[in-house]
Amino acid sequence: MLRLVFILTTLLLAFTTVAAETDLPFEVSPVATFNEPWAMTFLPDGRMLVTEKRGRLYIVDQEGEKSRPVEDVPNVDYRGQGGLGDVILHPDFENNSLIYLSYAESGIGKVRGAAVARGRLVLEKNNNRLEQVQVIWRQNPKVTDDGHYGHRMVFDSEGYLFVSSGDRQKFDPAQQMNGNLGKIVRLNDDGSVPTTNPFYTRGDVTAEIWSLGHRNPLGMAFDVQGRLWNTEMGPLHGDELNLVLEGRNYGYPIVSEGDHYSGEKIPNHDTRPEFEAPKVAWVPTIAPAELIFYSGEVFPQWQGSALIAGLASRAIIRVEIDGDQATEAERYDMGARIRELEQGPDGYLWVLEDRDGGRLLKLTPR
Repeated sequence: MLRLVFILTTLLLAFTTVAAETDLPFEVSPVATFNEPWAMTFLPDGRMLVTEKRGRLYIVDQEGEKSRPVEDVPNVDYRGQGGLGDVILHPDFENNSLIYLSYAESGIGKVRGAAVARGRLVLEKNNNRLEQVQVIWRQNPKVTDDGHYGHRMVFDSEGYLFVSSGDRQKFDPAQQMNGNLGKIVRLNDDGSVPTTNPFYTRGDVTAEIWSLGHRNPLGMAFDVQGRLWNTEMGPLHGDELNLVLEGRNYGYPIVSEGDHYSGEKIPNHDTRPEFEAPKVAWVPTIAPAELIFYSGEVFPQWQGSALIAGLASRAIIRVEIDGDQATEAERYDMGARIRELEQGPDGYLWVLEDRDGGRLLKLTPR
């Protein structure tokens, strides 16, 4: 009897998935499967680098063939929300072969924090590896708990590296200037601090800060105008899409469109106009992860739109941008938690589902 119930349940779930996918304006083609995938980026030859949270980095072609794990990836502190995170290429990768990895690392005692390392990717058959690995940035200070690392990375057109740094579930550090928790930081490609940063003259870790008052920024991207945006997990609801401006304060934990999980109320942004308000806030939550701006020709109706990976919402959310304003335009139910999405070199959309068994999906027009 139990076996029959299991079979019927499996068939029902399969039918529901198929039915949901037929309502989408694109075809969904599974390509490969991973255990807790977190991020991906495209190599110049069209293959992808894909991270798994437990600390593995793979090279995957567009047909789904995976390499053996890349060797000499930094050790990660895998627990809670921590582990291996983002992966991006240096802007001059074709000449220097440098890649950047973000991850959670342990400290002395029970403290931990995010770090960014860069290394030279060596591609050899059966011996893909990193060489000259160097840690170029760390969250400061390391703290207890294992959430809200943030640690998304993106380069701008001038070669500056932006790293999102979550508040590590500690609230007040997002407003404190003697650390980089709850901040977005701007670095040179080697981890040094640009002298043109807004708080550079204050020195020490404060010099890194580009913006502050962030909670758990899990997505960052530049639009076609070169403006930086981020997606951010709110507390209990109140997720945000922000236009990130130099030196500005985004208010957390003083203001939010959500409330604390305890039920304690947090004043809304409109009560404190000195803080930057989100361009879109979601109540109830969508649990946003990665963010991209679509610029390809495969989906012309999406050009210029922001696409957001939704975890709790199990969706891809499309947001239209009009000047410095933004509005949710469409929500595509994917039937699974979506961790990451990227536009491929040919304009197709590639998607990573979350958790064990998370699939790499290719989206093509119907």
